[in-house]
Amino acid sequence: MTSVPREVAAIKINAAEYQGFVMPVSTSQTAHQWLSTGDGIFAAMLSAIDSARSSVFLEIYIFAPGPCGERFRDAFVRAQMRGVQVRVLIDAFGSMGLPESFWEPLRAVGGEVRSFNPVAWMRFSCRDHRKLLVCDERVAFVGGFNIASEYVGDGVRSGWRDLGVKLEGPLAISLASSFAEMFAGAEFRHKRLALLRRLVAKRPAVSPTGQIFLSEPGPGRNQIKLSVHRDLVHAREVQIIAGYFLPTWQLRRDLVRLARRGAKVQLILAGKSDVWLSQLAAQSLYRRFLNAGVQIFEYQPQILHAKLIIIDHVVYAGSSNLDPRSLRINFELMIRFQNRVIAGEAREIFAGDLKNCHRIELDAWSKSRSLWRRLKQRVAYLLLMRIDPFLASKPWRALPD
Repeated sequence: MTSVPREVAAIKINAAEYQGFVMPVSTSQTAHQWLSTGDGIFAAMLSAIDSARSSVFLEIYIFAPGPCGERFRDAFVRAQMRGVQVRVLIDAFGSMGLPESFWEPLRAVGGEVRSFNPVAWMRFSCRDHRKLLVCDERVAFVGGFNIASEYVGDGVRSGWRDLGVKLEGPLAISLASSFAEMFAGAEFRHKRLALLRRLVAKRPAVSPTGQIFLSEPGPGRNQIKLSVHRDLVHAREVQIIAGYFLPTWQLRRDLVRLARRGAKVQLILAGKSDVWLSQLAAQSLYRRFLNAGVQIFEYQPQILHAKLIIIDHVVYAGSSNLDPRSLRINFELMIRFQNRVIAGEAREIFAGDLKNCHRIELDAWSKSRSLWRRLKQRVAYLLLMRIDPFLASKPWRALPD
């Protein structure tokens, strides 16, 4: 069995509060707004920062230098100068291209910036892949967007195709608490108690309305994976948008079984990708899915980065991909909604993206795969599904300084 990365034990977690890293939250008083373009979500986030009166918390995997990043930094500076508490948590590896001097204007006025799991030799695993902005513990943004220029645009004519959701209400309070825990443990210098607390934490029943999923590294305990599996068992209609698609064997089996018994299963995957190996690995699975009756579409106009799962009237949105890094290695954040109205809106988003896709047909796909291409796909699968998780789990790659 793959060992759990020792980095996990460096974050102090209140087990009673998190209850196994599934936080049931009623959405009956939570307003939501889907944000389907970089232009739309960045404008909404900046507006929320400029309207904040007490606190602004940002947790992000990639914060890149450039005009987009500068707009957010300047908004943070303005907020801090009017008395708002500003805290920023970036992943040290994802944002390693950002010079430390970039944050000098914010720190000069009292803002706080921390890097999650500072990069050191033989310590590259367990990244903070979450994307979260919370303002005044009242409004929150979650999704797949990073703060970088490549996300600017509409996802069709320009900019990567991604998806986010704005939430207002009690959900934002719980998300602010999750940020506080990650911010406190960002540098991995706390006592190693978290793993024990997670193992003894009580797992709650599935909420009938909504949940926050805060996944952690380690095989077999990912609550996102377990919840999606439970929802798939008796599903009749499944639609997934995934920029990086390499699900576990169990989830693959679930999708194949559903399609074979007549359920509608549709996947929108990357026709263009920033991670060539990921695209090749996903394509190594196409034949089995197509044989079972799963419909596969590849998004054509831009790089696909969105994460959306619709299972009957259940919807998942957030930062987690359906691949080994998200499901076994990284810290991720997903929101699960169980609501027919929200599911209907999500299906409209799926239908809109479907117009910009090319459908993969079994016969044409089989004829197009040369021996060399099949070999590359198989090697990519082994690298990302087997070797990368194995190396990331080894204790010698997770030792803190």
